[in-house]
Amino acid sequence: MTSTSNDTLRDSTDSARHLWMHYARPRPHWYTLDETRQKGLNVTWHEIRSQAKQQGAVFQGRFHIRGQHDFETVDIWRFPSSQHAYDHWQALVNAGYSEYFAFSNSLGLDTGETA
Repeated sequence: MTSTSNDTLRDSTDSARHLWMHYARPRPHWYTLDETRQKGLNVTWHEIRSQAKQQGAVFQGRFHIRGQHDFETVDIWRFPSSQHAYDHWQALVNAGYSEYFAFSNSLGLDTGETA
């Protein structure tokens, strides 16, 4: 039996079966911050993302959204549980992320089906 890319993805993330899609766009006042403040916030948020990875999350990538959509980017993550995803999001909120970025989050559970 040959492995499809979907099977490979599942094999590499068996312990991270909860998919989290995070849509975002900067709020207007993000652009009023000076460069030093923006860089400082980005470093803090990067550290939170790194911590999520250390706790079993798998970052699948950030994608630029084209076309008719309310958001600029979508980040795709896989988490070991919905609680891990929630804790990650709460850490970002506590660090001021939601103050500077409009967002929409979706969470899904891997059904185990393959294409």
